[in-house]
Amino acid sequence: MVYRPYNLLGPKLINALVEQIEAAQKAGSRAIVIRSGLRHFSAGADLDIFEKRVAAGSGDQANESRRLSGVEFLRFMELLPIPLIASVHGVCLGGGLELALSCDYIVAATSAKIGSVEATLGLHPLLGGIQRQAQRIGAARAKEMSMLARRYDAPTLEKWGLINLTVPEESLEQATMSVAQEFAQGPTLAHAATKELVHIAVNEGVAAADEAMARVQAPIWASEDLKIGLASFRKNGPGLAKFVGR
Repeated sequence: MVYRPYNLLGPKLINALVEQIEAAQKAGSRAIVIRSGLRHFSAGADLDIFEKRVAAGSGDQANESRRLSGVEFLRFMELLPIPLIASVHGVCLGGGLELALSCDYIVAATSAKIGSVEATLGLHPLLGGIQRQAQRIGAARAKEMSMLARRYDAPTLEKWGLINLTVPEESLEQATMSVAQEFAQGPTLAHAATKELVHIAVNEGVAAADEAMARVQAPIWASEDLKIGLASFRKNGPGLAKFVGR
């Protein structure tokens, strides 16, 4: 899916991402990689959108042909019951970083340049990136990223805890697929429950997650994977179960 040379984030790209992710989910995928076949992961948002909103005197998205608003899109990604892995190279800026932050795991090339640069336009992250940065790296660093609009190297952001893993650029594809396969080979229903409980905990607090545990965990007890895991542990010890994702 390519929209303009730098994967500029706007309704067309967001709609296409949702469509392809839903198709992958319907096809039974157990992990999904978000990556770019171009020089950059994403250089940010399509500026035409901002200019239209300025001309209209409003930040309203109602007249844009999008299936989901920005925040709805991030929630769709975060609550998808399948692990999402962002594979980042080149530049990952503005809305591109917000897209990556909606994934469960971010692996980036050491040469990647990553940042919230919206302040250079007189804006700040519009899709929910500020609050998601604050969740991961704390208020001070989140304000630094959004207010100073710097481009950071991937190893620095790995130290801060914003991304999970940095690897040499030539190893990015191999590392990404290795991580994706590890997620895909796991107990898919248990992973879905983990994602949902984390989402509840970071947005509503630990007490709310505690209250939701029985409901969220219920599908695990009826899963084929749990039966496989228990039988494998009894027979072969830990770590050797071959899960089927059901």
